[in-house]
Amino acid sequence: MKNESAIKMWTAFTAEHPEITSDFDAWSFGANPQMADSLANLVLKRKKTATASNYALYGLTNMPLPHVGDYSVILNGHQQAVAIIRTTAVNVVPFCDVSADHAYAEGEGDRTLAYWRKVHEKFFTQELAAAQQPFTDQSLVLLERFALLYHD
Repeated sequence: MKNESAIKMWTAFTAEHPEITSDFDAWSFGANPQMADSLANLVLKRKKTATASNYALYGLTNMPLPHVGDYSVILNGHQQAVAIIRTTAVNVVPFCDVSADHAYAEGEGDRTLAYWRKVHEKFFTQELAAAQQPFTDQSLVLLERFALLYHD
């Protein structure tokens, strides 16, 4: 979703970096405004440098997969632009193969793999249930790494 706030931030960023001619996506983390605020703040603190999403949903919703080099404007819970990130790595693995390193890079909770699995299993199970799909530890997860490039 490219709202006025996202376009304004992107315009300021590309004015400083005229060599960038790519387009961008604008989105927020999580399932609700409070989560979006919390996770965006972790990005701004440089604690969150990774995210994970339910791979099956890309096919079910026809959303394009992220690619290395993609730019994103991160929105907070009020749908206001707070940061610009660039995707540095994308991998698809079964849920059970997500590493402790990735869990730590997501920056959430106590940053352990146990915490990550607990929170994400619940989240992914709910997402897939809404699409009438089962979730298992073999369900595929899209892991994305990113770098914070710009913020107000």
